[in-house]
Amino acid sequence: MLRQVTGIRYVTPLREGGSLPGVVEADDLGTYVAKFRGAGQGPKALVAEVICGELARRLGLAVPRLVVLDIDPVIGRAEPDEEVQELLRGSGGANLGMDFLPGALGYDPMAHPVDPVLASRVLWFDAFTENVDRSWRNPNLLIWHRQLWLIDHGACLYFHHNWPRAEAAVHRPYRADDHVLAPYATRHAEADADLAPRVTPALLTEVLALVPDDWLAGPDFDSADAARAAYADHLARRVARTADWLPQESAA
Repeated sequence: MLRQVTGIRYVTPLREGGSLPGVVEADDLGTYVAKFRGAGQGPKALVAEVICGELARRLGLAVPRLVVLDIDPVIGRAEPDEEVQELLRGSGGANLGMDFLPGALGYDPMAHPVDPVLASRVLWFDAFTENVDRSWRNPNLLIWHRQLWLIDHGACLYFHHNWPRAEAAVHRPYRADDHVLAPYATRHAEADADLAPRVTPALLTEVLALVPDDWLAGPDFDSADAARAAYADHLARRVARTADWLPQESAA
C-alpha cells in the first residue's frame, strides 16, 4: 500500500476542484492536497487517482507523491464553511494525499509549449486510462521547477462506475479533440512503441497492490483482490490493442 501519514491540521479548501479538495498538514511535516473519500465521487475517485497516478509515475511522467492520508474529522473544527465540515465528517479514516507543490503554476497552453514527445506520451497515457479531464478548460497540469506535472486523475477509468458494462469499454476509442496537449502531440506512434510494452501484468499488479483494500470494497466484487484482478484484466486487454483506441496524430 502507499505510505501512510496522519493529518494534523486542515489548512484551507481548494475551490478549484469540483470534489472540494483541501490542503492538509501531516505528521511527517509534509503538506498535501487531500482528496476526500466523502466527496461526491466516493472512493472510486481515489482508486483512479492511485492507479493512474502510480502508472504515470512508472511510465516516466511527473506526478506529485501520493500517500494515504488518515483524517480525523476533528481537524477541521475551526473551518467556518459548513460544506467543508460536512465533507470532513464523512471522510474519517483513509483518504488520498497528493504532495502540495508550493509555487506551482497552472498550465497555460499559450504560455507553456510542450515538447512533442512529452505531449504525445501524456496523450497516450490519457487515452489508455480514458481520462476525460485534461481539456483546455481544465488541464489538470502544473508547471513546477520548469517541469510539467500531471495531477487529478479521479475522472479516469470511468468504466469502473458500471462494472456490468465495463466489457464494452475495453477497446473504446479515445476522443482527443478537446485534449489540451493535442496540438503538440505529433509523435503518437513513438509514444505507443515506448509505453505500451512497459504496461505489463507485473506492473499492473504492483500498482494495484498500492490501493487500500477498503477503497475497493463494494457490491461489485467479493474481495479487494477480486477487484484488483478485474482492473488488471481490463487494463491488460486494453493495452494489448492500442490501435483500437489511440487517436490519429495531429498534423506537425
